[in-house]
Amino acid sequence: MSMQQIITDKVTAGLSPSHLEVINESHMHRGPATDSHYKLIVVSDLFGGERLLARHRRINGLLAAELAGELHALALHTYTPEEWAEQGGAPRTPSCVS
Repeated sequence: MSMQQIITDKVTAGLSPSHLEVINESHMHRGPATDSHYKLIVVSDLFGGERLLARHRRINGLLAAELAGELHALALHTYTPEEWAEQGGAPRTPSCVS
């Protein structure tokens, strides 16, 4: 199973998101890694009343095994449905490759 599918399955099971994007950004980084840098955009009702740090800790807990292994970087963009509607999208990731 690919890292992208593992992340998708675990976040879906743990957060029941109304919107989820799991974007492989490994190509934007130096080195040979092809499946180690991801950007997650997660919209979930479960984030209601939680501060940003608590949301990130929740996701890091879901992906603890992957973060201890092959998953090197994880950019997290977490929103409630209301925040997502106001935000209109997640920020673009700058390239690390020059």
